[in-house]
Amino acid sequence: MITLQGKSVYRDICAGRLAFYGGRREIPRRMVEDPEEEFRRYEKAVREAKVQLALLYEESVKTVGEANAAVFQAQGLLLEDEEYRESVRRMIAGQRVNVEYAVHVTGENIARMLQSVEDAYIRERAGDIRDITARLLEILGGPERGRELPEGPLILMAEDLLPSQAARLAGGNVLGIALRRGSTHSHVAILARSMGMPALMKLGEGLGGEHDGKWAVIDGYSGVLYIEPDPRTLEAMEEKKRESDRRKVQLREMKGKETVTRDGKSIRLYANVGTMEDVEAACANDAGGIGLLRSEVMYLGSRARPDEETQFRFYRQVLERMGDRDVIIRTFDIGADKKVPWLRQEPEENPALGLRGVRLGLEHPELLKTQLRALYRAGTCGKLRILYPMVTSAEELRRLRRIEEQAKEELRREGIAHAEKVPVGIMVETPAAAVLGDMLAKEADFFSVGTNDLTQYTLALDRQNEKLECFDDPARQAVLRLIGMAAESAHRAGIRIGICGEMAADPAFTETFLRMGIDELSVSPGMILELRRKIRES
Repeated sequence: MITLQGKSVYRDICAGRLAFYGGRREIPRRMVEDPEEEFRRYEKAVREAKVQLALLYEESVKTVGEANAAVFQAQGLLLEDEEYRESVRRMIAGQRVNVEYAVHVTGENIARMLQSVEDAYIRERAGDIRDITARLLEILGGPERGRELPEGPLILMAEDLLPSQAARLAGGNVLGIALRRGSTHSHVAILARSMGMPALMKLGEGLGGEHDGKWAVIDGYSGVLYIEPDPRTLEAMEEKKRESDRRKVQLREMKGKETVTRDGKSIRLYANVGTMEDVEAACANDAGGIGLLRSEVMYLGSRARPDEETQFRFYRQVLERMGDRDVIIRTFDIGADKKVPWLRQEPEENPALGLRGVRLGLEHPELLKTQLRALYRAGTCGKLRILYPMVTSAEELRRLRRIEEQAKEELRREGIAHAEKVPVGIMVETPAAAVLGDMLAKEADFFSVGTNDLTQYTLALDRQNEKLECFDDPARQAVLRLIGMAAESAHRAGIRIGICGEMAADPAFTETFLRMGIDELSVSPGMILELRRKIRES
């Protein structure tokens, strides 16, 4: 028996024969005589790709639901990206190269740029760029086919998968996915969760072609792949599978139920989102609202500065979809590692302590004012709340309030409909914000604790440095003490406090948060029902 440890994206058990899938082909560079004709081939391929994505969306709605099929609508919009198109055109015209090579290089350049961002959520959007690039290359040069899959229950084994490849597997005889690389934040991971398919990422080089055809079991709870398991392991996995099936039935029963503790305390249970795909997933999982919309996803995913109208349409769509439920939209948290190509930013020696969040907004008030105008206009369509990241003092919040008033005054003069009164909150993600909670609570309408950054700044641990894991405090004692201080300050001032970082979804901390009097928890859409059950049992 061979045991490989990976990262699980869906907690369940499955068994089947390993089947290797896919592979990339080299893209040759050729000189062309007619660049204009070559670019016309590109435009024709884009049109064909849009048709394919529209059909794939319709098919995927039936198998993985509208929320998860939305990725293919988003990819259709990426095909219209002007910077992508211009890069291809410039390479063909300037270097007189074939369109396949220009598409391949453009896709890789943009994907690498996104992957350089520290934020894992943004980083994994590189997968969408690679997916549309692969689709264009298939249309231009013929399909890149993986091997024909055999009959019987299968666990798909690959280096990595693109979202379109994963979607084509839905409803077939593939019961699980085992990848050498991959990511728990990727669209493939999202699709696997939506299909209820156990999937393991980052299994490493130990997963090789020599295992093709061998019987294997995925334990999605522990993140382990067992290749040719012994009888004792098989028996243990079968019992674990029966228990898993019972657990899923119980979770489905959580839909429509109140998020309330045994002693009658009601908790708001919201979802963290970044795209309309996430918003649909939040609705599908019965979220009480949106506790954190990462607006920087729009900024980081664009090669040009998003204008007011573009932002307004997106915010309005989210608010209208959520109806009478709260929607908390965080203003852009860009800067430091989250660079955007259209904003010139100086290199920083300590970027995590640098010009990011509201610091960047105060440095470039025209950027923040544009976003606020779009938010206030969209605020007439639902229950909007605005959230500021990286506030460390009351004076910063007062400066932000002045920019708010300027934005609203401009909208009044222009006769543009907008919401006049929108609750404004701050993220408690630095020790300074927690310690000064009593002062900040006099200026803010609500608090939202970002435990990811609060942990990093409190423990002085770089979240991206794996070598520091041994210095981490799993109990988060110092962090919990700061959260408790912020909660006391919020409640004394009569305002709400929520938690939107990863600790919110960790059942180990749920009862502690309840004792603190935390008013709301915001987690990934897929964790809503599980956390609701935990709260109802507390």
